[in-house]
Amino acid sequence: MSSYSITEPSAPQKWIAGTLVIAYAVITLLPLVWILTTGFKSPVDAIAYPPKVLFEPSLEGYVNLFTTRTRVSPEQLQALPPPETWYEEVVRNRDMVIAGPSRYGERFLNSVIIGFGSTFLSVFLGTLAAYAFSRFKVPLKDDLLFFILSTRMMPPIAVAIPIFLMFRTLGLSDTHLGMILLYTAVNISLAVWLLKGFIDEIPREYEEAALIDGYTRFQAFYKVVLPQAATGIASTAIFCLIFSWNEYAFAVLLTSGTAQTAPPFIPTIIGVGGQDWPAVAAGATLFLVPVMVFTILLRKHLLRGITFGAVRK
Repeated sequence: MSSYSITEPSAPQKWIAGTLVIAYAVITLLPLVWILTTGFKSPVDAIAYPPKVLFEPSLEGYVNLFTTRTRVSPEQLQALPPPETWYEEVVRNRDMVIAGPSRYGERFLNSVIIGFGSTFLSVFLGTLAAYAFSRFKVPLKDDLLFFILSTRMMPPIAVAIPIFLMFRTLGLSDTHLGMILLYTAVNISLAVWLLKGFIDEIPREYEEAALIDGYTRFQAFYKVVLPQAATGIASTAIFCLIFSWNEYAFAVLLTSGTAQTAPPFIPTIIGVGGQDWPAVAAGATLFLVPVMVFTILLRKHLLRGITFGAVRK
């Protein structure tokens, strides 16, 4: 009988490993920090060369993100009553007035509806399909699983034109339903494969005991399998949401107004004389928040889900 011993890393090895981890974290977080700080710069500081690290913070980027503005002459500006809010004062300092709200809020809400809607459908259908593949004798199961996986092998541009023509014929272009169905179809393969692996690791004896106690197959699935597969469902939901939330190619091609999401809208934010980089950075920063919050809320399930099945019973 052989024995295994675990060797404690030496001090230099720990130092090297720690340095590499810190360097990787800095390289990964630097773009996010730069986007966050750019959102609090003025348009002049945002395009300054060399780039400004120390600057006077400003909320002008967030004001420009949520408002549309129009320039007025100094005489017209003097004739206006004093600004009633701080953001009106920010706009008037640029010799402009607020003409109305921007469409960023609408686009952000579209992202929430489409992203979370497609994630729910993908996880719901993926769980049912994964349970069927895991527990029942499905004819040509391996071929079907490979076919489902093969839908992820094609780049979006390869099917862009057929999907565009199909959506136009069915009247699904620029609709929430059309985008939810499309993202669900793309995510379903990932959901099925991930969830099948999790369900395969759940002992069948749990369900058999429930069936002997008088549970129906659906009751055994709902009360026994689903709680055991919660870590896998949470992990799958995060990955599906990340794809639906960040997707750009189909959103540009298939939406233009009613169902347009934030990713294709943010790059179109134009300021005076060109791209309004503080507003773009502010929009990108706010766009990161829902996914970050969703991931943080499910982080325990995500960590358990990644390691689930590493040790078999």
